[in-house]
Amino acid sequence: MLARLAPAIFVLLWSTGWVVAKYAAFFAEPLTFLALRYSIAILLFIGFCAATGARWPRSGKIIGHAVISGMFLHGLYLGAIWWAIGEGVPAGISGIIAGLQPLMTAVAAPYLIGENITRVQRLGLALGFSGIALAVLPKVLAIDTDISLFPVAVNVLGMGAVTYGTLYQKRHLQTGDIRAIATLQYAGALIVTMPLALMLEDMRVTWSVELVAALAWSVLGLSMGAIALLLYLIRRGQVSRAASLIYLVPPLAAVEAALFLGEALTWPMIIGTVIAVTGVYLTNRRSENEAPSEGQAGKAAAV
Repeated sequence: MLARLAPAIFVLLWSTGWVVAKYAAFFAEPLTFLALRYSIAILLFIGFCAATGARWPRSGKIIGHAVISGMFLHGLYLGAIWWAIGEGVPAGISGIIAGLQPLMTAVAAPYLIGENITRVQRLGLALGFSGIALAVLPKVLAIDTDISLFPVAVNVLGMGAVTYGTLYQKRHLQTGDIRAIATLQYAGALIVTMPLALMLEDMRVTWSVELVAALAWSVLGLSMGAIALLLYLIRRGQVSRAASLIYLVPPLAAVEAALFLGEALTWPMIIGTVIAVTGVYLTNRRSENEAPSEGQAGKAAAV
């Protein structure tokens, strides 16, 4: 039963990250919250690695690559998203913007790792960007909106960070124990996030049951739970099934934001998301039948 449900559970867990970001902003400043999350995740991952016999990399170069990839995959990526949501970008809109990541990766791959883009992939790119624009721009440009364009731009820059981090990991971290690599990546995320929190925020935290619940879900449900499922999928060779469901993350995030946060789910958002998901599917269709390597799949933990 778990083997059949694990890919869907994994993607469902990942999609909740945007709702948690919006909810946590009521009790702590976003970068401060992330610094707490990363600190706890590092400690738990170290214990997890010790308990499961993870093999730590012996090469300083590999350790450096893992830390640097974590700076982009977690630190700059989530830092930008959480800050933007804290500044008023709706969680549903931010989740739809996240659909840009596979498209950005396809655009950058020919220049950074020498991958070619087919005609079908070019069509997918065009559809993807058109769908994101249709979903996001009406909300941003509405006269009565409280959304500023700058946080939306920062959100998009976050997608650029995770795109670079994904390609960096694909190039430099093809091997290694994913448990140890994940731990080092969270250390890299903390290296980026803590100084930014100290510079940009007052480190405000309102301790409450709600904050502890959000922190527990972020660490155990997202940072730890998603990784555990990912390791299970890798062991059973089912990562490709999870990869195909990842296309559902943007609409899932928008629906969850509407259900739990009361955010509006407009027709432009719905239609734009469908178009964007279609574009992402076409852009990634060539690799659908290939199971991602552990190094590539590790990116999925960035929630």
